[in-house]
Amino acid sequence: MFDRYEWLIGTRHLRSTHRRGFVSFVAVMSVCGLALGVATLIVVLSVMNGFQRELRSRILDVTADATLMGLRGSIGDWRSVEQRVRTEPDVQAVAPYVQQQALLTHGQYIAGASVRGIEPAQETHVTALARHLEHGDLADLRAGGYRVILGVDLARALHVQVGQSVVLIAPEGIATPAGLMPRMRRFRVAGLFHSGMYQYDRELALVNLTDAARLFAVGPGRVTGLRMKLSDPWQAPATVRRIAYSLGGNGYYVSDWTDHLANFFRSIQITKSMMFIILSMIVGVAAFNIVATLVMIVKEKQSDIAILRTLGAEPRNILAIFAIQGLLIGAAGTLLGAALGVLIAHHLQSLVGLLERLLHTQFLNPKVYYMSELPAYVEGLDVMRVCAVAFLLCALATIYPAWRAARTAPAEALRHE
Repeated sequence: MFDRYEWLIGTRHLRSTHRRGFVSFVAVMSVCGLALGVATLIVVLSVMNGFQRELRSRILDVTADATLMGLRGSIGDWRSVEQRVRTEPDVQAVAPYVQQQALLTHGQYIAGASVRGIEPAQETHVTALARHLEHGDLADLRAGGYRVILGVDLARALHVQVGQSVVLIAPEGIATPAGLMPRMRRFRVAGLFHSGMYQYDRELALVNLTDAARLFAVGPGRVTGLRMKLSDPWQAPATVRRIAYSLGGNGYYVSDWTDHLANFFRSIQITKSMMFIILSMIVGVAAFNIVATLVMIVKEKQSDIAILRTLGAEPRNILAIFAIQGLLIGAAGTLLGAALGVLIAHHLQSLVGLLERLLHTQFLNPKVYYMSELPAYVEGLDVMRVCAVAFLLCALATIYPAWRAARTAPAEALRHE
């Protein structure tokens, strides 16, 4: 595409030492500006990817891929329904549950929570919640033992520790001669879990399925619903609806993991797209600094261009020389920025942790952002898109200076030499 002498002259101009190396200095600044713009865009996109990925992972650790519930609040003869669901090819595991809102009290402290009754042996095959236990074990939730496992933030709100007791108060009351009395039961705290998501750590309490059914008076042989582990979580919406249609009967209410914080996931995707567009403008500004750099080089090398023209160089050769300079600056800035952005993204949590310790502050409030760390995940496709956009802008920025150099008239340039 380019002759050897065009490459030689083009690279030599970038190493110019004339006027104390001012042109080389400007070229280096153009590369640095472009690199910073590319690195910033890669880091921001990586943070958005990491935030979405981490949030999705933590949701799937605590909740099932899909849930099947009765339209009237419970499913009767759930064991037969469970057997039919297990025969579906996309279902890997099924676990029944009973869930309802309740009040938990410990001394003078009181907090609302979502109490979930589970079968410990089956629950471990549906979710990864057992991996997040800080104290205790799911097997401690034995039927009739009236034990509970709390989220760490819920336990903190109640000022309760493992081994102490809390009172669960169900919303349904019991009619007695003295009037309507709340249904309540004392549970011993058997463990704590920390999922890393404030929404669950503050609101979720786990008890045995049988104990929950008794407390909430669900009824014999009935559960709130069935939680499922699917072979492909990404197909959960379609899979759970197909399963519900195949069961027939009176119909079921279905949900899947994508329903949890669906608007939040959507906002992350929209924000990522907007940030790409906005930060691409910053990359564009850095790329068009190449215009100023090349114009200065063209101005300084007027006599050199004229000499080359008198020696037989054609306008296209002059255009190629300066196009090479612009493309080299663009390639250097893009590659340097990509490497810097990937490096920062991979060590972002350490850098943020260091800044938090130095400034004695916390950048992410888990009550607002659902997590206290700043995750980053570099996707190769994002890096390629950023590099392609940056290099394309650099290529466009070289057109005018190279065209201007090619139109240089030898006689006019040499008149005052």
